[in-house]
Amino acid sequence: MSTESRTAPAGAPKTSEGPAVRELVRVEDLTISFGRGRRRVEAVRGVSFTVRPGEIVAVVGESGSGKSVTARSLVGLAGEGADVRAAALAFDGVDLRGLDGRRLRALRGRRIGFVLQDALGSLDPLRRVGAEVAEPLRTHRTVPPSRIRDETERLLEAAGVPDPRARAAQYPHQLSGGLRQRSLIASALAARPDLLIADEPTTALDATVQQQILRLLRARARDGTAVLLISHDLGVVGELADRVHVMKDGRFVEEGPAGRILSAPRHPYTRALVAAVPGEETRAAPAAGPVLLRAEGLVKRYRLPGRPELTAVDGVSLTVRAGETLGVVGESGSGKTTVGRMLLGVVAPDAGRVELDGRTWDERTRAERRTARRRVQMIHQYPLGSFDPRYTARQLLEEPLRAIGTPREARAARVAELLEHVDLGPDVLDRRARDLSGGQAQRLAIARAFAPGPDVVVCDEPVSALDASVQAQVLDVLIRVQERLGVAYVFVSHDLGVVRRLSHRVAVMKDGRVVESGTADKVLRAPEHPYTRALLAAVPRPPGTGRKGF
Repeated sequence: MSTESRTAPAGAPKTSEGPAVRELVRVEDLTISFGRGRRRVEAVRGVSFTVRPGEIVAVVGESGSGKSVTARSLVGLAGEGADVRAAALAFDGVDLRGLDGRRLRALRGRRIGFVLQDALGSLDPLRRVGAEVAEPLRTHRTVPPSRIRDETERLLEAAGVPDPRARAAQYPHQLSGGLRQRSLIASALAARPDLLIADEPTTALDATVQQQILRLLRARARDGTAVLLISHDLGVVGELADRVHVMKDGRFVEEGPAGRILSAPRHPYTRALVAAVPGEETRAAPAAGPVLLRAEGLVKRYRLPGRPELTAVDGVSLTVRAGETLGVVGESGSGKTTVGRMLLGVVAPDAGRVELDGRTWDERTRAERRTARRRVQMIHQYPLGSFDPRYTARQLLEEPLRAIGTPREARAARVAELLEHVDLGPDVLDRRARDLSGGQAQRLAIARAFAPGPDVVVCDEPVSALDASVQAQVLDVLIRVQERLGVAYVFVSHDLGVVRRLSHRVAVMKDGRVVESGTADKVLRAPEHPYTRALLAAVPRPPGTGRKGF
């Protein structure tokens, strides 16, 4: 991509001064607040922007900056109790401020498509994926009834869903996070909307599938679709956007052509965001510690209705040493998460063995397994999904302490110690997880995983949902805790920049097998396998770095 910006929008009429005239979206002096009186909070403060047909406009900023609620206000989804005010809030000349719920619903789907980051929460758990994608086709009659099935499969395939006919027959919970996200994108694009609002559309996707989605969005923009992109991934923004608005504390602090914003940022906040993007440095290997976990010849097969048996993991062997991080990378469906779950002992291999201190999980009694599992903990990708929503942060941290028999009088001191490890203050203890920011919730998940004093922690995409600056902070927390306590990490991720930042060794998985492994420096700087090279080449980078990928 040019360091100036993507080529001018194909769908916008041209004048001698460049793309011009028609504005599909016009927002002037938008303010969104919640609450009343002293408890009133302004989430968005005086924001103005336009989006033209065929143009891709990005809004970037940290979690809580106001970027998502800004986008949601265009379709009447700013949130319960939101007070939305604006000098202008228009879509294709229609004043959105005066539309009732029925008229807004008529716009959504047909003329305005919406892709949310949380695909599992956006897809109906009781409907098959094919029915979800077919609904806008049926509702808006964009194709004849006889063609709906074929068009559904075409949309899924275009969004990067392999074997679309089989996936269309499955429910959302039967798909990986990446496949759910691709299905949601297919549904949003089904009615060929004039405007696509894409809120973190590629967060859950690995680099190669991410590139496929970026190509799809570029193609829609060339055909005249306007795209409002909400993202914390500056690499994606740099490859896709024409213009960028940088948001902090509800305001735009910098805006302009994407190339200029990302290669020569002027505002200190923008410079900080760009600086937080993981660089090329790798971690020096620690002194070789004892082997804690050893996996030999792991195989896992699944039987799916109406389909041949699926081999998710095929002969994987790994070792994990004290004090080191083993990064496990690969595309969605490569088997990396299944390997992580087998290391934890929550999924039994069909063949092969996992040894903790030389003994497999099956060779232990139930009581011994319970004790051993305290030594191998997990940090999930979406912490809110693993927390009891009724519990406060204090209760979430005390629960595993009670389970291991920590005396009541010692729990408060241990909770304080855990908070210190992850740079959280005591003010969070009486708050529920849903009231924390994404970065705070992920730090709480890290603290909870460390509560039993584990030797090994399996980290399953623990920072993929976080913006670049918070992501960098959480990675620093993980590194400091590891250096302080000597714990080992198995870091499962599709984000090669993050893997580079944290890992000492790397194993690359494809189709259930490890195709390349070695030190992080060797694998990520001088990859030997064509698949590893393809993964690295697909990594988007912000302009101005002088390279794409690594």
